[in-house]
Amino acid sequence: MREFKQLHQQKTPLLLANVWDATSAKCAEAAGYQAIGTSSAALAAVLGYEDGEHIPFEELLFVVKRIAASSSLPLSVDIESGFSAEPRIIANHIQQLAELGVVGVNIEDSQVQDTRTLRNKDEFATLLQSVRAELAGREVPMFINVRCDTFLLGVDNAVDEALSRASSYQAASADGLFFPCISCEQDIARVVGATSLPINVMAVPSLPDIQILTQLGVKRISTGNFAQIAMNEQLSTKLSQIKAQGSCSILFE
Repeated sequence: MREFKQLHQQKTPLLLANVWDATSAKCAEAAGYQAIGTSSAALAAVLGYEDGEHIPFEELLFVVKRIAASSSLPLSVDIESGFSAEPRIIANHIQQLAELGVVGVNIEDSQVQDTRTLRNKDEFATLLQSVRAELAGREVPMFINVRCDTFLLGVDNAVDEALSRASSYQAASADGLFFPCISCEQDIARVVGATSLPINVMAVPSLPDIQILTQLGVKRISTGNFAQIAMNEQLSTKLSQIKAQGSCSILFE
């Protein structure tokens, strides 16, 4: 965990490849990435589930076990909302992941029922503190990256809400803060300047390039589930071409 934490203090941001199986993890390692993290959306999709904790935790654990066994890179796991509302059970899940060699987790301050909604900030901070206390009591080290979904959900005054939540989550012992769908340089600068915690952003079409993100003080960039989406699109195209052309030759071009 110490090595993974140090990767968030480099001069340039940690570019983290989001993976969904053993093969994608091996590809990231071969490409020279420093660390990998599971994408909950991508992992759920390859197993035929919708995102939002529809995958049973036991199945998630099995895939993570195979990823961890297939790569020597530091591994972070997206645990969505923790697969429970109980701190003890969330800590149990994190401990099971730690026993597989996982060094970091992402946990979200939103939850999916019929739709995805933000959780009460203070209640979530209390939950986070309780989870951290449970882990400390068991001597389970873990980099907890809190995913704050104000920008993802497009809430009113997203920056101000993000700043308020950043302060609460830092006080509740978060190790890092993740703001998916933030892309405006001014917004990023405000969030980075509001906390001493490393800030994580996610690849979206409007995200500034790595040089600019470095200048803004971003410490981690996640690729999200977009690589898996792109691969699925390529597969669909290939399969359609085989059927239309009556030949498998396209597979070898």
